[in-house]
Amino acid sequence: MVVVREKLESRDVQAAGRLSLPFEYRQRSRQRATLDSGEEIGLMLPRGLVLRGGDRLRASDGRIFEVAAAPEQLAHIEAPSLARIAYHLGNRHVPVQVGEAFLRILRDHVLEDMVRHLGARVEHVEGPFEPEAGAYHSHEKHDHG
Repeated sequence: MVVVREKLESRDVQAAGRLSLPFEYRQRSRQRATLDSGEEIGLMLPRGLVLRGGDRLRASDGRIFEVAAAPEQLAHIEAPSLARIAYHLGNRHVPVQVGEAFLRILRDHVLEDMVRHLGARVEHVEGPFEPEAGAYHSHEKHDHG
């Protein structure tokens, strides 16, 4: 089994394969994963690294793999005051994808009821989930110094 230990800085590198993962698994630094082709690989990446759709990984045999954000079941949120909704979701440490005039979270009926109570419209959609990294997030590693 090939092992991936390196995330490339550039996304412009031609990829030999694709690794589609939901957000939960794009946060794990050590795991077995299956390429879209069916080949099993091992990920041994630096702790704290979050993979994003479009990232490139180098395998131990030199091949380059593209990371894809797998489609997930999401709650698409629109509201007159998205800032208020974002505040309440952030207060609960919920990963939130921020778009132009919308927020998205992983489907959760309790959170969906909460934002509806705050005046939001919620629609269920399927798509890639790319939540905000956070103000203190480094692209390589989270370190408190």
